[in-house]
Amino acid sequence: MTETVSGAYDAVADLYADLFRDALDELHLDRAMITAFAAMVPAGPVADLGCGPGRGTALLHGLGLDAFGLDLSPAMIARARADHPHLRFDEGDITALDLPDGGLAGVLSWYSTIHLGPAELPRAFAEFHRVLAPGGLVLLGFQSTDEDEAESFDHKVALAYRRPVDDMAELAVQAGLVEVARLLRRPADNERPVPAGCLLARKP
Repeated sequence: MTETVSGAYDAVADLYADLFRDALDELHLDRAMITAFAAMVPAGPVADLGCGPGRGTALLHGLGLDAFGLDLSPAMIARARADHPHLRFDEGDITALDLPDGGLAGVLSWYSTIHLGPAELPRAFAEFHRVLAPGGLVLLGFQSTDEDEAESFDHKVALAYRRPVDDMAELAVQAGLVEVARLLRRPADNERPVPAGCLLARKP
């Protein structure tokens, strides 16, 4: 799955970066969650996992965090480095992070878990827990659903899943994280006609 997703995003990296450059500008609730995360996260490095072209990493940096980005796609990392040369970007797989245990104050995973299948998703949550220091925070954004279980859908780039917030919260608990807050909102006019979810959790 990882090679398929990486190749798919490599093929559309520049188009994706240009199309979604200002995607967060009108998503006020999403920005509020990221801003709250930035205000609450302890001092220390924060990783934007699945950073794409780096807009979330740059937003975190602008909010005063020591932020860096990782992404599976080499082309996305190249674009992120070109657009944000003052920030650090590395290649990385969120299900097998090349990061030390307990080294991060925070993790932003903004729509980067949506391409993970049912067997892969728990590994990502386990990695979030592993790399966070005690008291560290993780903020996830994802396509959600009004149904009781996950649904696959055609993301146009690669196969993806929309998941109930309850399911994501349960996975966080199973990984050893404690839920802090959640958000479920209706889609904006320029989004897919499905709900969007956010989950904020802490490592005890």
